[in-house]
Amino acid sequence: MSVTIKDIARVLGISPSTVSRALKDHPDIAAETKRAVKELAEELNYQPDPIALSLKKRQSHIIGVLVPEIVHYFFSTVISGIEDLAYASGYRVMICQSNENFSHEVKNIDALLASRVDGILVSLSKETTSYRHLENIVEQRVPMVMFDRVAESLRVDKVVVDDLNGAYKAVSHLIEMGCRRIIHYGTAQYLAIGKNRREGYLRALADHNLPKRDEDIVRCDLYEDAVRITRGMMQRSPKPDAFFAVNDFTAIGTIKTLQELGYRVPEDVAVVGFTNGQIADVISPALTSVEQFGYNLGKTAVELLLERLNVPGKTIPARTRTIKTKLIIKASSLRKKIT
Repeated sequence: MSVTIKDIARVLGISPSTVSRALKDHPDIAAETKRAVKELAEELNYQPDPIALSLKKRQSHIIGVLVPEIVHYFFSTVISGIEDLAYASGYRVMICQSNENFSHEVKNIDALLASRVDGILVSLSKETTSYRHLENIVEQRVPMVMFDRVAESLRVDKVVVDDLNGAYKAVSHLIEMGCRRIIHYGTAQYLAIGKNRREGYLRALADHNLPKRDEDIVRCDLYEDAVRITRGMMQRSPKPDAFFAVNDFTAIGTIKTLQELGYRVPEDVAVVGFTNGQIADVISPALTSVEQFGYNLGKTAVELLLERLNVPGKTIPARTRTIKTKLIIKASSLRKKIT
């Protein structure tokens, strides 16, 4: 059982309020009383109750974080950026994952609000199309920053990756390598990342005078889907000569399937992913991918949140910060240019 201020007061024969003031070095408390209180508190291993303190101060010094998947390389790097700055700023971090499930996302938001976190950082699940649970955060005046997967209609702070330009650079690189029939494996278009990566793909085709073909844009954002769908894609005539995938796991599923079918990567078919996680260097050939700089994204999200927490009550217009991407070229796309 934890020791309380009342326990210390009972042993010393003084009031709980005297103990409380002694622990805070209040000038009205005699030096001898302060010494006795602090020595006994140390002896009994007294620790202040963080929940009671948060209720009293109306601050918990806890930041709530909701991500789709903790095990995902990108989100794990985002969490590292969040934790480093939050801890350095005197905050603790409470992390939840939706596991790409909308109902789990709603329950996690309710749990974070019930825990009286000072602010919340949110990245949406793939299933999320309704934002009532997020509107509830705004209505309760709890500062919120959305990151990566954001609800564009909500007027809150956001930190996003420059998905459009990242996709544009990836597809332009494939075209420069001589690819002409490029398949885009995308994700849900109600997610901004899905819409923007698709737009970058289409702009690259248009700027290089290549036709847009609706059948070349396919919802495929899981490793398992890539294995299944790629087999059908390679039965087309003419066959695809490149794939641009919305994430690295999908790209790797594509590479493995192509190799099982007897195609050489990149000589026969080039592949580019999006994330540049550690797994991109494990696959052979190493995967060309778009670096998202997740650590910087996480730190930027905390910076925006701290600006609001440090000036409570001040009206700050909703802001959007964009993290630039970088195409990391590796072996999976370096095929001989066709002239």
